[in-house]
Amino acid sequence: MMQPNRLTASAVLLGAVGALLAATPAAAAPDTSSGRPGAAVDWKPCPAYSEGALRALAPPDRLDQLKALLARLQCGTVTVPLDYRSPRGRRITVALTRLPATDRAHRLGSLALNPGGPGGSGYLMPLQVIIQNDANAGLNTRYDLIGFDPRGVGYSTKVDCPPPAQRPERVIGTLSKDQARQLYSTQVAETAACGDYDPSFLGRLTTADVARDLDTIRAALGERGLNFLGVSWGTWLGVVYRTLFPHNVDRMLLDSVAIPRFDLTSFDSGRNAAAERNAGRFADWLAARDSTYHLGATGIRVRAAITAMVADFDAHPRTFTDLPEPLDGSLIAQAAAVNHYDWDLAGQVLGELRTAAGPTAPPKTKEVLGGDDGGPQGPPPADLPEQSNQTMNHAAFCNEDTARPSFDTAWADYQRRLAANPMTGRTLRFSAGCAGWPLPPQPVRIGPGGGELVLVGHRWETPSPYEWTIQTQARAGGRVYTVDDDVHGSVLHEPACAADAVQFFNTGRIDAGCPGVV
Repeated sequence: MMQPNRLTASAVLLGAVGALLAATPAAAAPDTSSGRPGAAVDWKPCPAYSEGALRALAPPDRLDQLKALLARLQCGTVTVPLDYRSPRGRRITVALTRLPATDRAHRLGSLALNPGGPGGSGYLMPLQVIIQNDANAGLNTRYDLIGFDPRGVGYSTKVDCPPPAQRPERVIGTLSKDQARQLYSTQVAETAACGDYDPSFLGRLTTADVARDLDTIRAALGERGLNFLGVSWGTWLGVVYRTLFPHNVDRMLLDSVAIPRFDLTSFDSGRNAAAERNAGRFADWLAARDSTYHLGATGIRVRAAITAMVADFDAHPRTFTDLPEPLDGSLIAQAAAVNHYDWDLAGQVLGELRTAAGPTAPPKTKEVLGGDDGGPQGPPPADLPEQSNQTMNHAAFCNEDTARPSFDTAWADYQRRLAANPMTGRTLRFSAGCAGWPLPPQPVRIGPGGGELVLVGHRWETPSPYEWTIQTQARAGGRVYTVDDDVHGSVLHEPACAADAVQFFNTGRIDAGCPGVV
């Protein structure tokens, strides 16, 4: 979630283009409270992790660094109201960490971090950003790095909805209206059951409530102002915090900016349009290398070839004796929607599949989808911290989405996306959205705030399209920093971009952009 790592080949072509990112817009007046009187951190020993958990958290060449950082980490909790409108009611705890600044004589304050989601764990993010890129250590020179698990996640108070008794089988090929209607009914029932599980808790899994928790953390740390770095949904948390607490913000940098006016239809449509746009770049790249990939000598011809393959594989899914399930148009669409660093791999797969006759899968396709990876890896270590929480993700979306689409509306939206994005529309499956969520919507509108704000937009990315950055600036203000890549949240991953982020937090100055992942 946090790191824009190059995905494995199978994950690239089988995973959905958008992962956990999200944004959620809505409507809120500034919080007039000047702090959280009485807030205090209950500091306690940090968890002790097994070697297996440590190896899952860091690559082999960074294990010693991780252990050294863990030795410096401070861990604690703050107690907050479940519902800030009823401060004497039910109480919950929010888990946080602090990595003290290394240059205490020139310390500037606390810098809180959030990796996205909603539902992503930020508890160990202070360590993860430093392990990810040596340039990021500059963030910890003059700042205490603050990680935290939002309410509903990880070590904080949470509720997990029971899993559904049975998942419907994935539809292979073209989805019929009757099949979609059955999927809709199943999803509505699952959503309703989750929302009814602990409605008083689930109804308070909102961005505004997490923002209020964050301000309680600020007060408990004794900080007059908070610095903040958020990625993906963390950018939505940032602008909501800044809207609610305009006088409590010092410097804020938000990477891969979320949609500023949230509803799931606009969210999905925006991401799909961005995927189609980036697939057009891919088509032009393939055309310039037609002697290698044989998909067409012009971008127009490559687009037509990929579009035809999506339709053909949906109408006639391909079965290969050495692959576990048939391949349909969704696989072709996912290949067309990959990031630029996987264009060669995806081009080889598309070129093979265009003429594949079976009965076995072509070699590159087999390598990607059915190759032997050394056997099962086993379950994750029992003490590995939760990386993301699906219940919090679902609740945060649905609490802030004002739409509860009927089947006819959901079906029409799905058909429109397929028609508008012939190469990549099939990367998103039909969904009932938040239909069935039993709790009332709680939208929040963002607005201007205080402090210094930098909004990072990635020119070609899919999960947070670049135009969302410009739209957010129009509502919240701030400066735009443009990254010329298609990789979600890559600023802290690339040394040149990370150096600019460090400079901003240390001095308030930042360049106009960086190349990003090349």
